[in-house]
Amino acid sequence: MFDLFLESFWLGEDTRPLLDHLLIIAVDQAAYERCLFKRLNCYKLETEGADQFEGEKIYMSPGFIKMMWRRTHLLLEVLKHGYNFIFTDTDVMWLRNPFSRLGIYNESVDLQMSTDWFNGDPQSEKNAINTGFYFTRSNNKTISLFDAWYDRKDNSSGKKEQDVFFDLMTAGMFGQLGLHARFLDTVFFSGFCTDSNDIKAVITVHANCCRSINAKVRDLTAVLRDWKRFKAASAAAAEAPPSNVTVPFSWTGHFGCWDSWKTKV
Repeated sequence: MFDLFLESFWLGEDTRPLLDHLLIIAVDQAAYERCLFKRLNCYKLETEGADQFEGEKIYMSPGFIKMMWRRTHLLLEVLKHGYNFIFTDTDVMWLRNPFSRLGIYNESVDLQMSTDWFNGDPQSEKNAINTGFYFTRSNNKTISLFDAWYDRKDNSSGKKEQDVFFDLMTAGMFGQLGLHARFLDTVFFSGFCTDSNDIKAVITVHANCCRSINAKVRDLTAVLRDWKRFKAASAAAAEAPPSNVTVPFSWTGHFGCWDSWKTKV
């Protein structure tokens, strides 16, 4: 999956230069060594015990939930050091450069977060958020939010960090902090929960609504295959008379991820 993630930057539009600005957080030694081999910017996430996050952590398993909270703590520390950042899971394919769509120079927006299902209102706190892709500024409001988020770690049995974040949001935490959030339209920042219906506009594709790595690898491979097919067809259309060629497109079904919910693991 990591290799697919990197490949998307090579295949995407105006994404290749972003590889120089990626910081890869490796949660075990094998991932760290793979990152170094790729000559990327690599950081080994230190944990109690020897590589306690080694191997796959199935969605909503105790190991998965613990890993997500460790990730949240690290990102809190990054904010405290004064860095704005885009956080992305490695099961997100970057097909286009997102910076122009995110409007990162608009300092009035503190947090921009992807959604599983977008309700049509980028300001609505009823959107089904996904913490696998978001842009956040480092300021007192976001640091306070992440602090409050992480403080709930030991009082959220059975919930993943994303559920706790949603609870904070719907309880009015954003308003209490004066934090301005924007929620991202799935036309541009899409996923397997909601496919983008516009291949000419889509920026990212996230393997959400999926339970296992094997399923994600299968379906993300299909995403990149679809993308290459679209790019080849677009190039052919550009060389033909405009009135004679159209570029039909549809995503391959996410069969691996759909089936992952039926398989006992």
